[in-house]
Amino acid sequence: MQPTENATLNFLQQELRVIAQLGLGVLLIGFGVLSVVQDCQLAGLWLFRASLIWAYVCLCAWRRLPLNRASLDAPLYGRLGWGNRLTLLRGGFIALTGGFLFMQQTLVTFICLPALFYTLAAILDRLDGFAARRSEQVSLLGNELDIRFDALGLVIAPLLAIGLGKLHGSYLLLSVAYYVYRWGLQQRSLLGLPLYDLPGNPLRRTLAGFQMAFVALALWPLLDPELTAIAGIAFMLPVLFGFTADWWVVCGRLKQQDYECLANWSAQYFQPGLRLLVPLLAVMLIPDAIDTEDKLLVLGVALVVLGLAGRLGALIVIVSLGWHYPHDSNRVVSYGLIFAASWILLLGTGRYSLWRWGDDWIQRYDGA
Repeated sequence: MQPTENATLNFLQQELRVIAQLGLGVLLIGFGVLSVVQDCQLAGLWLFRASLIWAYVCLCAWRRLPLNRASLDAPLYGRLGWGNRLTLLRGGFIALTGGFLFMQQTLVTFICLPALFYTLAAILDRLDGFAARRSEQVSLLGNELDIRFDALGLVIAPLLAIGLGKLHGSYLLLSVAYYVYRWGLQQRSLLGLPLYDLPGNPLRRTLAGFQMAFVALALWPLLDPELTAIAGIAFMLPVLFGFTADWWVVCGRLKQQDYECLANWSAQYFQPGLRLLVPLLAVMLIPDAIDTEDKLLVLGVALVVLGLAGRLGALIVIVSLGWHYPHDSNRVVSYGLIFAASWILLLGTGRYSLWRWGDDWIQRYDGA
């Protein structure tokens, strides 16, 4: 590293120290507030857990500061930039959320606090990339931190939701999938086995964003816990399938052409089939449990069938079921409807859609 780069790196380290100290100050304020409204022991436990997570966030950034550049052969940026600062702020909100881990009594009393913190983290997941592109400082550091903090948040927030009965315990399979995948890559590299390049797939980013948004919504006391528990499994499965397919590609067991064929088959047959399944299952539920005057559900089903802003329609179906969950219905039918609507929300409506409203925005890199 040249002397100029050393000086730049020292400046970046100083900037990160200031951010770390500001974060610690916020944690101490949180400790003071919780000490007043609860007691010092619980506040101390919250501070201990949140501080550990914040230390991990700062350590991740510190070790990767040399990546604060557009490419490996580009010069270091002189400042962290607003994109990376917002990403670190997102890590801070995840730390604030994680402070409530394993504090059931406090969590029940202050459920809206971790829900708010993780919701803000999910929103910043969209805004940090926008800020980086608008300020023309897209960096390898930002990409690395984005992936790491996504994975960190999808460990902490699901643990909270599982403790509250909002998610099924199996959702933790998704939480560990990223770390297992990274471990597998490292093992292949150590053994000298080939690692094949992954083809571009915007669905990876889409699925990750939806997971954060879903878990944030599940933390709020808005939807029926049975709905969020089943929907969590439905949301998890496409991501696990994606990790499996990516692993097969990396290992050379799945060719890129076959990988693309899977995506085409889904758009041509699987997703349109789900659209036909949604109204069938909804009609089967009406005699048992669904209020026939629930116009919101009818609207959602109609949008899904027509492929007219179908993702919005699927969201309406899920929210409607979350508000008025049919507990007395046939579980196979109700679970099937939740799975079908969830997968349409994640994957889209596929072929024969009248208007794929929202698809471009979901896949777009804001600020590009």
